[in-house]
Amino acid sequence: MKDILEIKGKVQFKITLDPGTWIFDDRKVDLDTYFDQKQAEEEGESYEEKMSKYWNREIQEGSIAPPTLKSERKFEKVKLLTGSFGIPFAPFLNNAQPLPEAEKIILERENGNIEIPLESGKNLILGFSKNGKPLKEDGPVHGYFSDGSNRFDPIKGIIGFIID
Repeated sequence: MKDILEIKGKVQFKITLDPGTWIFDDRKVDLDTYFDQKQAEEEGESYEEKMSKYWNREIQEGSIAPPTLKSERKFEKVKLLTGSFGIPFAPFLNNAQPLPEAEKIILERENGNIEIPLESGKNLILGFSKNGKPLKEDGPVHGYFSDGSNRFDPIKGIIGFIID
């Protein structure tokens, strides 16, 4: 039961989360690339600029044959076994439906709780896998802010969420 998380408090519905199943969730994000992509998006490289670079590369290097389905599956399997993944917290928070008087999220941890504003909690990414392994020692999840401000020093040891 240590790996099961609860969202409770001032919510319409209590939610139980199992991070062990998130590896199969399509909403998961690759933590090795997520923050770099986010930063590139914020720096404002437009769609046209990206397509222009792609088109120039195609002209200079030639087109690349698409991967076969077999090689694509093998690549995905290796990625799952070696990657670091997280999942956005917002969909779970939205499903719990915080009550109108809710203002903050208390991140429950064995070594001291941390309070963050409810709006910041909507931008939280829950890291559940590091280098292909579940977070056993300082998990079951780590908390990352989507802006990457705590990318190298996440909130560790989160065991539950209290909406207050």
